[in-house]
Amino acid sequence: MARTKGGSKTRQRRKRVIGRAKGYYGARRKLFAVAKETVDRALAYAFSGRKEKKRQYRRLWITRINAAVRPLEMSYSRLINGLAKAGIQLDRRVLADLAVHDPKGFEAVAKKAKAALA
Repeated sequence: MARTKGGSKTRQRRKRVIGRAKGYYGARRKLFAVAKETVDRALAYAFSGRKEKKRQYRRLWITRINAAVRPLEMSYSRLINGLAKAGIQLDRRVLADLAVHDPKGFEAVAKKAKAALA
């Protein structure tokens, strides 16, 4: 029986991997086995990176909110608690944007939260 070598499917698969390895250095770009390892690892890092990005943005928003609310003699946690009690449903991204671009509006929201705590 004749040996089968894969043919077009194997070539397509290898071409796809080598194409994704474009821009890599040396054997990582040219040799299939090495390129496959590198591309697989890159895809895994890309997947986890998309999840990590969400966490990093949330941390940034919380830091910005905390920095903006400290001069108003409140802490971040008390602000969030006050907003919940006041029934104000603003997410952290919007609050951080208010803190950076509209300090007066943020101050008004923070005062409502402070009043709800009292």
